[in-house]
Amino acid sequence: MKLKGSAILALAIAICFSDNLVWAGNIVIKGSTTVLPIAQKMAEVYMRANPDARISISGGGSGNGIKALIDGSTDIADASRFIKDKEIALAVEKGRYPVPFAIAYDSIIPVVHPSNSMTNLTLDQLKAIYKGEIKNWKDVGGPDRKIVVVSRDTSSGTYEVWEKKVMKKERVYPGALLQASNGAVVQAVSKNKNAIGYIGLGYLDASVKALSVNGITGSVETTLNGTYPISRPLYMFTNGWPKGDTAAFINFVLHPQKGQKYVSAAGYVPLY
Repeated sequence: MKLKGSAILALAIAICFSDNLVWAGNIVIKGSTTVLPIAQKMAEVYMRANPDARISISGGGSGNGIKALIDGSTDIADASRFIKDKEIALAVEKGRYPVPFAIAYDSIIPVVHPSNSMTNLTLDQLKAIYKGEIKNWKDVGGPDRKIVVVSRDTSSGTYEVWEKKVMKKERVYPGALLQASNGAVVQAVSKNKNAIGYIGLGYLDASVKALSVNGITGSVETTLNGTYPISRPLYMFTNGWPKGDTAAFINFVLHPQKGQKYVSAAGYVPLY
């Protein structure tokens, strides 16, 4: 993650952080529900400072955001994973050239109901639970209750990072309850004392209980130093090098004293 994140960060900060830009116009943003709180906070502040600006934001998953960028229905695609080779090929076929900007860092946190006595799971235990091989909490040191597995759907970038880093490219078992957003996972787990799910840092609240992984708690420090095993950069993609209103907004998002200070406010880890 460090090498890819550093490369993208170097690309991103090449934008000139000018204070003389006129920020106005209409911008459409679609994609990751993980990035959604960041985009919403940034847009709120941006539009307050620039009353003529209009920013439309919707979720739907990283895959759908990148698809919208390829078909021309969005200016910016939010994504919680990097673009795939097949998506790049499809974009180029249609004359579109996705440019990535790392805008923040995140960790994917396993969560359970607050009444669950569990505090930690290993990567191997998480994989076995999500494959359907471990079916009862007592088998990992918890209560004698059947595990209800909650996962994201396959259009989610969070799912794809989980599949890569936890499942090691094996699929989540068919009995898992699939949810379309981080918020939906929080709701499902908070209402079921037997459930386990996974969410981005920005969605953690008192309605669910965060678990450590391999004895390491997901935090700003462990995300940045790479010790937490399920961490990742978050992205905004544009079609080609951004221009006009889109460039102004990306410029604001990446600015250390402007947009980046709102990354923490959204619950995530800023670049700087």
